[in-house]
Amino acid sequence: MTPEHDNTGGVDAKVKAAAAARKRKMGFAIVAGVAGFLVIMGLVQRHSAYVQLAQETAHDAVPVVQVIYPQHAPDERELSLPANIAAWYQAPIYAQVSGYVKMWYKDFGARVKAGDVLAEIDTPGLDAQYAAAKANYNVALARYKLAQITARRWKALQGTQAVSQQEVDVQAANAEAQKAQVEAAQHDVERYAALEAFKKIVAPFDGIVTSRMADVGDYVNAGRGDVDSRGNATELFSVADVHAMRVFVAVPQDYADIISPRLQADLIVPQYPERTFKARYLATASAFNPNTRTVTTELVLDNKSGELWPNSYATATFRAPADPDQLILPEGAIVFRQEGTQVALVDDSNHVHLVNVALGRDLGTTVEVQRGVKKSDRVINNPSAGLLDGQLVRIVKGTPGYNIPPAPPAKAAGTGKNDTRAMPEDNRPMPESGGRQ
Repeated sequence: MTPEHDNTGGVDAKVKAAAAARKRKMGFAIVAGVAGFLVIMGLVQRHSAYVQLAQETAHDAVPVVQVIYPQHAPDERELSLPANIAAWYQAPIYAQVSGYVKMWYKDFGARVKAGDVLAEIDTPGLDAQYAAAKANYNVALARYKLAQITARRWKALQGTQAVSQQEVDVQAANAEAQKAQVEAAQHDVERYAALEAFKKIVAPFDGIVTSRMADVGDYVNAGRGDVDSRGNATELFSVADVHAMRVFVAVPQDYADIISPRLQADLIVPQYPERTFKARYLATASAFNPNTRTVTTELVLDNKSGELWPNSYATATFRAPADPDQLILPEGAIVFRQEGTQVALVDDSNHVHLVNVALGRDLGTTVEVQRGVKKSDRVINNPSAGLLDGQLVRIVKGTPGYNIPPAPPAKAAGTGKNDTRAMPEDNRPMPESGGRQ
């Protein structure tokens, strides 16, 4: 091989080596560029994620609240209270003499008239005492007659030497003493005669027999009724007059202003859930119970059909005019803290301000707010216990019917004033003594 050929081959090898070196450098550059790009992209994404996380954290750190506005109270307020239905008259009947039940004639639910015999009591001991009292009366009467005859004889000898004036006076005084003995014996006979009349247990008035605790052969004790094996005493019978019913309701002091002779109530009893009974005002205690701060109010309703029974439970609903200018809030918007009763307001910059309020009547799900808020105030509904004054909050929309209280119903047009305290037609029974609660 010639020297030219050797030089040419060396040149080609160098060219190839240089090209390979350039390719390697280019590959390293590409790899380095890709790696740098990936690093930069990773840094950018991590920074973006950090910024997003910081924004979300700051966003979530702001409490979410829902706001409501104070509403005007309805034109009419409604109050439902438990009530007890009692008979117009109800009398437990006890025995006035001791003995054994001879026979009973009226059972549970029997309708009776005043004077009807409910039962008879066999009283052999009383009968013997009555007979002895009559015998003692006859003895006293005979002694009185003898004393009268003797006194007249001594009176005839007065002024003679046969008797002294003192002896005449003694015989006259003895006659007067025997007369007193007769009167005492007569009163004793009358007392036993009255007890003999109590051997018949009679109904005190027209009504129905609501209980019968006596049975044939039972021993009854005077004034204590029926005595069982354990010595407990119960009445023999109970009779109730149910032509009209008395309804007793404990009205809270906050609502005592609705009580007047014009007061009416709608009654619902469990056995007739689809029916409403109208009750009218009868009387009120005019004094509050110091333990419950309620006043006992008595209503009356007719019961000629006998559908209502004594000692029934009922729900009495009263309706009375309300002040439509009074503001109300849901009970969940009220905060009770050491500082007092408060509500949480949100200002235009979405910062919380806790303000003290004065509450009025409790209307059930809402409560009257007498002062502390205005109609335009944004009030937080169901505020968190950890909410602080001046804290930034984020307002979100609530769910109607769930955490947004419904607006009060609009007053129907053309109905005029709905004054439920207008005087009803006065056809109630005449107030009489003897009603029991």
